[in-house]
Parts: sequence; structure tokens; C-alpha cells
Amino acid sequence: MKIGILALQGAFIEHEKMIASLGEEPLEIRNAKDLVPLDGLILPGGESTTMRKLLREEKLYEPLKREIEEGLPVLATCAGMILLARHLSNDDDPCFGTLPVTVERNAYGRQLGSFITTAEVKGIGPFRMNFIRAPYVTAADPSVEILSKVEGRIVAVRYKNQTALAFHPELGTDTRIHEKFLEQCRKWKKK
Repeated sequence: MKIGILALQGAFIEHEKMIASLGEEPLEIRNAKDLVPLDGLILPGGESTTMRKLLREEKLYEPLKREIEEGLPVLATCAGMILLARHLSNDDDPCFGTLPVTVERNAYGRQLGSFITTAEVKGIGPFRMNFIRAPYVTAADPSVEILSKVEGRIVAVRYKNQTALAFHPELGTDTRIHEKFLEQCRKWKKK
């Protein structure tokens, strides 16, 4: 399978290594020339404002939004969650808007507010979570499945083929979230 990883900025290399370690082919998506038929897409952590600007400059915004709306499986981490969100509580300019949630950017504060914890993820079990200047979901449409909460705050959700996490599963050695994402990609590919 070919798994596209948005490689404009941010923590994309760690996702590439994890996908490759699971036997699949990661493809860096940097501009419109890199768009080939994909079996899945990863939107990594990083700086969402910069990513949003570069998505448009590199002519990636429209084709990726269309693919997501047509059901391409997406795994979005941290800034990726912000890119998918339909509403941002502290920003009037959402990006793709395909995930019916409201997200608060930098919800835990500055870099000093970053932390690591372990919490339950639905369908996976206890998972070590790295939060780095992380967002969280402040409101979700009833159609959105809540996968995890930390201290009462929603930090992982699924909607159709979109999985969005406020934390960074690629920074550890636990591959279960990426494995689950690849299963989703295989099911979608068979359709």
C-alpha cells in the first residue's frame, strides 16, 4: 500500500519510519507533483498555520480535501487534527473542515505545557501519549466517535475514515495506532 504523509513541515519523518517498519510504503507529499493514487494519508504534527499556508501554495489543498471527502483514510496527529477540524475555538479560519468537531489550538499552553501520560484508547487499550503544544476537542458532533479522553478532555476521535489524535503516537515504539490505521486503509482499498 502507498501511504501519503504530508511532508511540508513538522513530525513527518517519524511517521514514515513507523509505516515502513510495518511493511508499507510511505510517500512524502510536498507538492502537487507528489499526488499519486494513495491508500491512506497521514497529517502529522507541526505548525498548523504554516501547513495551511503551504497546502495552498503547493496546490495540495483542493485535491487532498476532495480525497478526504471521498473517503480516503486519514490519520491526523496534533496539528493534523487542527487541519481536519470544522471549527477552531480560537481561530476563524479552519482548513479542510471535514471533521465535525471544534478544536482548541495550543490548548495545553506553550512548550512548557507539554507532557506524557498513559490513557485508554478505544479498541487499543492503554497507550502512552506524548502531548506537545497539543490541541484538544472541545465539542463533537454526535456522529463522531470519541476514542480517548485525558482529564475529561477529548484527545482522540474517529469520524468515517478520519482518525484524529491530539497526541503523537509516532514518537514512541508502540505501533498499535498505526497498525489500526493500516487495517482501515486495507479495508477501504478493497472497496
